[in-house]
Amino acid sequence: MLTHIHIWNFAIVEALDIELEPGLSVLTGETGAGKSILLDALGLALGDRADSTVIRHGESRAEISVTFDTSKVANAEAWLKEHELDSEHECIIRRTVSEKGPSKAFINGKPATVQQLRELAEMLVDLHGQHEHQSLMKADIQQQLLDDYANHSDLVTKVSTSFKEWNKLNNEFNKLNTVKNEQDHRLDLLRYQVNELETINIQKGESKKLDIEHKRLSNASLLLQTTEQALHALQESDKGSISQQLTYFTLELQQLGKTDNKLNEIASLLDNAMIQINEASTELHQYVDNLELDPQRLSYLDERISSIHNLARKHKVDADALPELFEQLQKELDSIENADDHLEKLQQDIAVIAKAYQEAAKALTQSRTKVAKVLSTKVTENMQELGMEGGAFEIALNPYETELFHSNGNEQIEFLVSANPGSPAKSLSKVASGGEISRISLAIQVIAAESTRIPTLIFDEVDVGIGGRVAEIVGLKLKQLATHRQVICVTHLAQVAALGDHHLQVSKQSDAATTISQINYLDKSQRVKELARMMGGIEITQQTLSHAEEMLGKVGNG
Repeated sequence: MLTHIHIWNFAIVEALDIELEPGLSVLTGETGAGKSILLDALGLALGDRADSTVIRHGESRAEISVTFDTSKVANAEAWLKEHELDSEHECIIRRTVSEKGPSKAFINGKPATVQQLRELAEMLVDLHGQHEHQSLMKADIQQQLLDDYANHSDLVTKVSTSFKEWNKLNNEFNKLNTVKNEQDHRLDLLRYQVNELETINIQKGESKKLDIEHKRLSNASLLLQTTEQALHALQESDKGSISQQLTYFTLELQQLGKTDNKLNEIASLLDNAMIQINEASTELHQYVDNLELDPQRLSYLDERISSIHNLARKHKVDADALPELFEQLQKELDSIENADDHLEKLQQDIAVIAKAYQEAAKALTQSRTKVAKVLSTKVTENMQELGMEGGAFEIALNPYETELFHSNGNEQIEFLVSANPGSPAKSLSKVASGGEISRISLAIQVIAAESTRIPTLIFDEVDVGIGGRVAEIVGLKLKQLATHRQVICVTHLAQVAALGDHHLQVSKQSDAATTISQINYLDKSQRVKELARMMGGIEITQQTLSHAEEMLGKVGNG
């Protein structure tokens, strides 16, 4: 439900905050006062094209912020959670427009795209009238309205799920079949490549180990020479090894430390150094004993490393990637060699899921056909009451001409209307005016109110070209609809305005420098005056005021 709208520096609005309640809210005002501004601002917040001309004169930026209570809108909450934009059953959409640079959009404080605004808006608000958000013209919305009213969501889900599974298996079959048709040449190449990689049998991590061993063996002579020299100097020199000299001076300093204790610390350091030298000598002995000059092993490593790197260059991969490449090629080879078995299994699976799809789609078509007749009849009846005498509404189920399988079933849903008796029914968008579309939409929404998913419905110009009894019926229909959904209606008819649970008045104030539009909530006495203005002429008489007060009392708002 829409709970709050904040408008700042938009068109002729300087700053405006509107709190909205459940039920029917009516919006009235004199021609030119700016009734459309609220809807234009809301449309901008919900993804309409941004234009810097909407910025109030003299300002550099406009901002619209709308708040929704999403606690009862499961699909919107799921969408918000999926996009990591959820926030405790509340959704705040903000849109800013600047003189320079693109507009910016935010959902619950996080940057969002205009496409995301539009996706979310379709779950939260439905605008009816001469407006860009005219959802009734969209084929998917027409289908959703029929399916929601029919209450066969299980069938819709089964059809959609079966289609997705069929599509997945069918794509897999086509891909494998294409590969099979090209397999002769590919098979020869794969068999050669797999055999080549299998023969060399390189293991994971082997390339690096070989490089390390090869480097050591290549430099074995230098390693042996240097380590033996170091060992000789440390402990085996006849002229006094480093170990012997350290031992001598350590003992000497320890004796002198009795004379000057400052030498004791130095003697201790030399003693520690002696321990390190002895450990290093032991390690060097072990290293020299294990170090071998192995020309045959070195030759083998040269050949092995060369073979591996040549094969890696051939396949244009790193040497370390050859084991993984072998697994991939082996898997592909197995897939092609067993393609006939795989194709046969896929065909069996496709036949099973196709049967399940066709059964579900057939049942869905039957349900849609039955409910379409009922809904068409009820909408047609409502059209007569709403000032469209002789008009007729039909719901056509148009089978897909080329596609045997579709996520929505076997047919497209199309709303048709005949505005006059004897005229053939044509697509709703081609034969109905803005006001007629609004009234047809109202007729549908009243009937389908309990099953529709969208919590907030906004009607603009729903009462264009009507008056008297029909106007009162329109108001009663809106009132009825508002028992199930939040309804906001821009109207110029007193009969409709009197039925509102909440009444907002748009007014415009001007001076020599500026023009400002405002929206105020009306109490009872203010409502009487506004209804009198809507009914009366230039001069509002006491009789007109009495009539307005009587009108409010009659509908229970007095």
